[in-house]
Amino acid sequence: MSELNTTDFLDPMVFQRWINGRHLVRCLKVIAETHDVTTFTFNMNHPVLFLYKPGQFVTLELEIDGERVMRSYTISSSPSIPYSFSITVKRAPGGYVSNWLHDNLRSGDQIAIHGPVGRFNCMDFPSDKVLLLSGGVGITPMMSMARWWFDTDSSVDMVFAHSARTPKDVIYSHELAYMSTRIDTFKLHLICEKTEIGQAWNGYRGHLDIHMLKLIAEDYQDREIFCCGPVPYMTAVKKMLEESGFDMKRYHEESFDATPEKDVALAEKHANMAEIQDQQPKELVFLSFADSDETIEVDRGMNLNEAAISAGVNISKACGIGICGACRVKVISGEFDMLHSGGISDEEIEDGYILSCCTSIQSDMKIEY
Repeated sequence: MSELNTTDFLDPMVFQRWINGRHLVRCLKVIAETHDVTTFTFNMNHPVLFLYKPGQFVTLELEIDGERVMRSYTISSSPSIPYSFSITVKRAPGGYVSNWLHDNLRSGDQIAIHGPVGRFNCMDFPSDKVLLLSGGVGITPMMSMARWWFDTDSSVDMVFAHSARTPKDVIYSHELAYMSTRIDTFKLHLICEKTEIGQAWNGYRGHLDIHMLKLIAEDYQDREIFCCGPVPYMTAVKKMLEESGFDMKRYHEESFDATPEKDVALAEKHANMAEIQDQQPKELVFLSFADSDETIEVDRGMNLNEAAISAGVNISKACGIGICGACRVKVISGEFDMLHSGGISDEEIEDGYILSCCTSIQSDMKIEY
């Protein structure tokens, strides 16, 4: 039997799963989607499978001007790429949190998040034929669903209809176009309210109405419909469907302007508990490096690679989940916990080597890198 199929190899990957609660995550990438929309990608310091239902959301716990602020955002990525997750945020006039994220959150920054939660998702309402309707940044849960079905080679028949103000406001335009050219089960329809000088546009113009809907999806009555966008957009869509005789039991909507109070209350509770815990005395240990005279004091249980970075020591790191072996270092002394995923052999471990990306410090420790 191949080592890759053994229980010992698979166990770390199986049990390190994302569960609803408070988690510290690190921003990996900041990606400009349009002139006023940005995607932020996150992971944890140790390997975690970010498993969630496409369409669900997380609540960010931020400190802005010395005060704790909670704000919820839909996950825009797909669990088919499980070692990170993303949110996509639109800069809004007067948007306290959204503008702060655009202006301040950078790659390498650490924040707290709560989740994942949310009943609006494609897994709880399975169907062979779906119609995804979105307006503005309400495209994010639809993109998570579409990415999931696309990445998993699903046979789900998707019609994706997105409304934006102008062509430059269409989020994920290149990825949507790519998806539409790769599979015949993904039909893309873009609607722009207007065009500006210098903009060429061959798609639909104006606002979605019943006549346009019948052109986009003549069989919409036979589809499960998911809808997300600004309240006026969703109100108009819902009224249109009700008047057309659509079975509203097959209609599901999510407003990014509203978050269930119970979910926010739970996130607040977790944040309060974490604040109390942070105020408790921590057990400190020393980390030193044989290649230099550098010694630093760190919290017991801290990730070794992260601790090294805080000391200005850059240990090579690639996968971050204990597979590639790029972050291998030798332990001269000290205790540790390592949860790797096959990137180091038993012989190397016996010789004192570890993978720093998936190792936590448990005592005073000295390493050679």
